[in-house]
Parts: sequence; structure tokens; C-alpha cells
Amino acid sequence: MMRLVTLLTAALLLGGCSSMRLVESQVRTSTPAEAAPIESGARYRFERLPSQTDPVENDSIDAIAEAELQEVGLLRDDKAARYSVQITTRMESFYVDDWGRPYSGRTSIFIGTGGGYYGSGTMFGMGMRFPPPSQYRHEVTLLIRDLQNNQVVYETRATHEGPWSDRYNILRATLAAALKDFPQPSAGARRVKVEIPR
Repeated sequence: MMRLVTLLTAALLLGGCSSMRLVESQVRTSTPAEAAPIESGARYRFERLPSQTDPVENDSIDAIAEAELQEVGLLRDDKAARYSVQITTRMESFYVDDWGRPYSGRTSIFIGTGGGYYGSGTMFGMGMRFPPPSQYRHEVTLLIRDLQNNQVVYETRATHEGPWSDRYNILRATLAAALKDFPQPSAGARRVKVEIPR
């Protein structure tokens, strides 16, 4: 009986773990040495590039960013903003080989001679599964400018590569990673892991 209870508990724990996924991002953040730290409760508005013309896309990204910025203590206030926040995102797909390395798009052909017998032979092979598996590269860049002098006071970028194509969920994770330890992040490149639902 005790063994059955232990097995059921393990199954429940494993089932709970499988409902989450770990998104690991490469993060690099820069802050000018002369810039004053951004205080908690500071107000901002979103700034868009001329190329960012899709209102549905912009609103979706803004909603995700607003939630993540609120988590680090920044408040959206379009009328009384001290800072502007500019966000650019990108997602691209690419093929990988059986070892997870990016696939160049050329077929790998192996040519060799048979051994262990007299004479020779030639063999050809693709060298990987077909079609090759897809991976996705997600990237987000966030710039914060001081509207009093238009200077960038915070720049952060996060990149994630993995098998997931659900862009907005991964954007939420990469933004959370990009804002880790805001407003005084660790110097240099770092890896940040964020757990999100499947």
C-alpha cells in the first residue's frame, strides 16, 4: 500500500512539472555610467518606430510589456511620462540537424568506399532526418529614454532559441529575462531562466 501511495505521489509531481516549461534566454544589459538610476514608480509611455504600424501587433506587445514593466515597478502614464519605452521584437525559424546545430539548407552527402572486401562501393546519405526539425529564435530589445534630454538610460536585449513557436508566450518570458534585476542588473552577458506554463 505504501509503495502505491509513493508511486501516485511521484506521478502527480511529475504531472505538475510537465505543465511548466523553462525558457532560458541570453541577456545583455547596458546602462550609461552617468545616467541616474530609474526609481520605482517612475512613469513611462511607449514609443513606436515608423515601421511599427500594425495596431493589433503593437497592442499585443504593449500589453505584455506593460505587465512585465509593472513587475519591476514602472507605471504606464501616457500623459505624465518621465521616460519612453521602445520595444522591438523578432522571431525567425530555422532548421537544425540531429545534434541541434543550425542547418545550412544544403544536403549533406557522405561518399565513401566499402571496406572489408575486395573492390569498392559508394554510398550516399542525407545525414539527417527529413524534413529536418525546426527551431525558433526569439529576440526582444527594450530601450528606455529619459524624455527630458532624449538620452537612452537603459538598454536590454534577450534572445531565446528553442522548439516553441508560440511567440507571445515566449515574448513574455524573454521580456521578464531582459528585465531581471532591473534597474541595476549584473554586468555583461548572462543566462536567465524563466518558467512559464505550457
